[in-house]
Amino acid sequence: MADKLRVENLKKIYPGTVALKNLTVAFDGGKVHAIIGKNGSGKSNLIEIISGAIQPTEGTVLVDGKQVLMTCPQDAFQQGIATVYQEMSLVREVSVAENIFLGRLPKKGKGEIRIDWDETYRKARKLLKEMGIDIDVKQKTGLLSIGQQQVVEIAKAMSFEPDVLMLDEPTSALAMHEVTALFKIINNLKKKGVAILYISHRLQELNEIADTVTVLRDGEFIGKIGIKEANPKRIVEMMFGEVEQRERPSDLIPGTSNILEIKGLTSFPHFSDISFSIKKGEILGIAGMLGSGRTELLRAIFGADPFNSGEIIFEGKRIEKPSPILMKQNGIGLTPENRKEEGLVQVLSIRENLCMASWGLLTQSMRINKKLEKPLVEKQVKNLQIKAPSTEHMISSLSGGNQQKVVVGNWLNTNPELMMFDEPSRGIDVQAKQQIFQIMWDLSREGVSSLFVSTELEELLEVCHRILIMQHGKIVDEVYPENLNLERLYEMCMEA
Repeated sequence: MADKLRVENLKKIYPGTVALKNLTVAFDGGKVHAIIGKNGSGKSNLIEIISGAIQPTEGTVLVDGKQVLMTCPQDAFQQGIATVYQEMSLVREVSVAENIFLGRLPKKGKGEIRIDWDETYRKARKLLKEMGIDIDVKQKTGLLSIGQQQVVEIAKAMSFEPDVLMLDEPTSALAMHEVTALFKIINNLKKKGVAILYISHRLQELNEIADTVTVLRDGEFIGKIGIKEANPKRIVEMMFGEVEQRERPSDLIPGTSNILEIKGLTSFPHFSDISFSIKKGEILGIAGMLGSGRTELLRAIFGADPFNSGEIIFEGKRIEKPSPILMKQNGIGLTPENRKEEGLVQVLSIRENLCMASWGLLTQSMRINKKLEKPLVEKQVKNLQIKAPSTEHMISSLSGGNQQKVVVGNWLNTNPELMMFDEPSRGIDVQAKQQIFQIMWDLSREGVSSLFVSTELEELLEVCHRILIMQHGKIVDEVYPENLNLERLYEMCMEA
């Protein structure tokens, strides 16, 4: 089948950054084309250019061999290109049918001023039936599961009858059975000749859904291979090239006693029978693909989410009914994966965000004592090298790296004994990453332990004393950075 979509010599330049470098790649119809690469590899920029959300600095997009100019997403729709982003755009308070045809609802009557609800529901049912989806079109969308909402997003995209469907991390929030249902829908669309571009960090999914694998690295096209060639060794070589494995400082020696013990912790359907321990001053990494249960595990330990069974023992004492307040009182902190929504309050100042977790210690007569705040704020700004004109500025004015350091500083002000870091380096530059790693090493020297989750497995090899491997909600192995390389660690995370 001829190329349905092709991009030639795409370049995207931002001030100080070249996001895409002369990228040329083609995708034919009737296939699922996985697009993979590290964070910052250029995947999002490629999708946004094809979807019309942004324009390239140079280069062309061709559909069915013809050059097209897309200045907005509507232009992409007219060219038969639809996109489903990771962040859903559904209106929760209206029905499935209304969401599918939002802005294009069938009308009736003189001047077509009234909505033809019978026709709206009929068209929605017909579309869902063709896709093999069984959802009540009159159901309020907000009452559906995340998986069903994802399916509605795809149905909305398919209502434009596209020849190209782009899916950005479509399974990142789905349970296993929802992923299976989604793959069935994707395979049905493939049979209809649709070219599907599938962005995913879940490398273990590739064999189940993809026909080809396209790899980007640092904004460049590295290669495109058939799924039969895409074994873990080949994928890691293409994604990373030659990797220089750095080592943590040699003076970081953990203590001999355990600060945290987890025994048989289970939270269905996210993870089951999790058992491990952390020693004082130890940096313990958790490696695994997206969906392996790492984030859910950290949230359960912190008391942010409930669990079904198991024990949490901290400093020799069993924690009954853990909650974030109780865990903080016991000396545990968590920097969440979603720092903007869960780690920071965007309408507050840098100062206020640095002190939120310790407000209980700073309150006198029901009011915050700013004199007590001042040394805490000054200490973290200095130690973490937070770059800001004033701590009274809004937190939203800071770069991603400095915002992340404020999240960490907020918890360091509580004098924790154990810090849990969930993707602390996501979306920040190389210098800021090294500063975050240095914080973990400094904490280790002080006897403070760290539990560190990262999708970028090379970071775990650089920072940690020990690494646990998670697959499908279970810990399947334990490794030491000095005994393996990045390629082998990825292989272990992807092995079924």
